[in-house]
Amino acid sequence: MIEVLPPALILFLGSALIALTRGLVRISVVLLAPLFALWFVWQVPDGVSLSFTFMDQAIEPVEGGKLRRLFATIFALMTFVGGLYAFRHAKALELSAAFAYAGGALGVAFAGDLLTLFIFWEVMAIFSTIVVWCGGTEQSRAAGLRYALMHFLGGVILMVGIAGVAMQEGTIDVVAMRADSVATWLILIGVLINAAAPPVSAWLSDAYPEATATGTVFLSAFTTKAAVLALILLFPGEPILIAVGIYMIFYGIIYALLENDARRILAYSIVNQVGFMVCAVGIGTELALNGAAAHAFAHIIYKGLLFMSAGVVLYRTGMRKCTDLGGLFRTMPVTCICGIIGALSISSFPLTSGFISKALISEAAMTQGMVFVYFCLAAASAGVFLHAGIKFPWFVFFQKDSGLRPKDAPWNMALAMVLFSLACLGLGMYPEAIYQHLPYSMSYVPYSLGKVLFYLQLLLFSGLAFFLLLPLMKRTLTITLDFDWLWRRFMPATGTCILNLLSTLEKVWHKFKAKNALDLAQFTTRYFGVNGLFGRSWTISMTAMWIAILLSVYIFVYYV
Repeated sequence: MIEVLPPALILFLGSALIALTRGLVRISVVLLAPLFALWFVWQVPDGVSLSFTFMDQAIEPVEGGKLRRLFATIFALMTFVGGLYAFRHAKALELSAAFAYAGGALGVAFAGDLLTLFIFWEVMAIFSTIVVWCGGTEQSRAAGLRYALMHFLGGVILMVGIAGVAMQEGTIDVVAMRADSVATWLILIGVLINAAAPPVSAWLSDAYPEATATGTVFLSAFTTKAAVLALILLFPGEPILIAVGIYMIFYGIIYALLENDARRILAYSIVNQVGFMVCAVGIGTELALNGAAAHAFAHIIYKGLLFMSAGVVLYRTGMRKCTDLGGLFRTMPVTCICGIIGALSISSFPLTSGFISKALISEAAMTQGMVFVYFCLAAASAGVFLHAGIKFPWFVFFQKDSGLRPKDAPWNMALAMVLFSLACLGLGMYPEAIYQHLPYSMSYVPYSLGKVLFYLQLLLFSGLAFFLLLPLMKRTLTITLDFDWLWRRFMPATGTCILNLLSTLEKVWHKFKAKNALDLAQFTTRYFGVNGLFGRSWTISMTAMWIAILLSVYIFVYYV
């Protein structure tokens, strides 16, 4: 029975108990439910453990495998550390929604058929929207609405694609496919929307920073990485994903460099890092898919760590603009050190988790002879170091003395950050801890003198460029829009113009109708009134004359 029980149910049960309990009972649920879910994850054997038939289709809610187990493991670990970080400060609604959101991610991880995947996909969309709305501001409500509309649109596209595949293939099993039909293209588009791929990347940087300091930590972990898992399972080796991934990589770098909001910087860097994974899925070799899985695992840890660091700053100071911060290392040493470790990890600094995962992707590109892709990935690593490796910690913790002297992180937040910091360093120093759980066996050594020197030179020159161009890195109090200009500026402006035009046309019509009504009344009175031409009494002689005239005209027309 344990083997066939979906681990997602544990987190759904935890979500319900969090909403119904208080005090120590709620804290116990927050900390223990993810650990129970993790234990259940490792009880799921390879292959289908639970299946039934629905509408002549095989429904498989639980299908195990190394890849699925790896993603489910990091989802459960993230839920535990996120719960530890949040339990003293987050509201019950936010924690409950976050656990249901995490349960949806676990459901996606073990979904053996497309219908089950879609159901958990939508569960994630619903509860992640609630997490955004828990930000409690007008901005978070508006961003949450835009977020929900985008994800439900993606869900509709995904469902139409699934229906098309079911009609074409007669099965909805989660298997590798090619984007060679309308149905499969719709599935690919639906998944890429959740991966924050262009042209709809902006929902992520729009919504995530508007959540609470604790809610953003959960948001950073599940949606995009569940999409990466779906891409690995459904579209390995799809060539278009290479171009999409490279676009995402440089899109994230450019917009993060333009950004002033510390949490928006980190949100854009999610798009950048997911781009590495999407590109690896597009390469499609066993080494590349291992790299995508390993990078997703490492990314959840170091990105969660970075958002925790930024969250502590927001919690203690109430500020998130780089121009308002600086000098916080004096009174927030733990937060500062943990933030620096996360920044080094995302920058693929040797001896950190980012190095041992990103190296797999670069090696896969090189072994396939994709020289252009390899150099794009290398250049992107330098760009990541610019915006997340240096810009975030420099402007938040160093640069100028802002005069702020906040306390360091509360003990639970500090403990959560320390755990993830140790994980970043531990995986970087002992890569076999994750390599042995990757979906394909391999013998790869990430640390060689040439690789280490190459990355160190790349990062050091990137750091030098940052400080030489430091005046250009200082941003103004603006929000940079991209394709979201369409629905945040163009569509509202267009709607306003249409309403104004309709209002003007209505006024013109009323004036026209009133004027013509007056003219019609005058015409009727003039010709058909009591004294009008056709209303007054005529003499017999006048009547006879008109009859003769009309009869003559008729005879003339008839014969001519």
